[in-house]
Amino acid sequence: MPIQPASHSWNDLRDQAERALRKEPILESIVQQVVLDHPDFGCALAYRVSRTLADTSEQANALFDRFASEHRMAPLLGEMAWRDLQAIVSRDPAFDTALEVLLFSKGFLSLQAYRIGHRLHQQDERLLAMFIQARCNERLGIDINPASRLGSGIMLDHGTGIVIGETAEVGDDVSILQGVTLGGTGKESGDRHPKVRSGVLIGAGAKILGNIEIGEGAKIGAGSIVLHPVAPHTTVVGNPARQVGKPRHARPALDMDQTFDES
Repeated sequence: MPIQPASHSWNDLRDQAERALRKEPILESIVQQVVLDHPDFGCALAYRVSRTLADTSEQANALFDRFASEHRMAPLLGEMAWRDLQAIVSRDPAFDTALEVLLFSKGFLSLQAYRIGHRLHQQDERLLAMFIQARCNERLGIDINPASRLGSGIMLDHGTGIVIGETAEVGDDVSILQGVTLGGTGKESGDRHPKVRSGVLIGAGAKILGNIEIGEGAKIGAGSIVLHPVAPHTTVVGNPARQVGKPRHARPALDMDQTFDES
């Protein structure tokens, strides 16, 4: 799926916000501050993230200025965020609109905080990047190392308890449910975390440990402990995980079918 310019849908998001104000006037302040007060999607994201992470209004203002600047310098941040947002609307029946995702999805929010932190980490601003990681862990219960490499069109469903380690990689169009760990196997250094390719679905509570590859279009069953590579378009379940067949869909992350047929 090609990345679509976020600017093409910003007006639609503002229209949703205007309708929400008419329907739920009690939410006027949050809708106004998160969406309608901003000229573009990047500024709205910068505001949403900064207000979540900051301790004081002064710190929130400083973070907002910095994050908005990063969005202006790197428009791809907004484009990738829009793909994440679209992924949630299309895959998660709990969210009907882009506005709902922007206002209420902590999985989406943590991803956009990670994206800023990753950019800062690449610019050798390690302390600020780690601050973002630590605050997301504290405030949202999601721990994504800023050095990890994540694609776009990612859905963190519910999000609580997700841990993604320093050298992990996650491809495009991946769905990860709550309680998932992409971790190491001990105290080893260097490249030590999983490489999750595109289209993968990882069920709730699954633990994928070590520098192993989860092939494109694979499905990891809920609660599985995965210690060995998983071939593309393969379903594994259990502790330790074992192959039980193949997903019904070429990219199981997109259809979110978590059932499986043993072969």
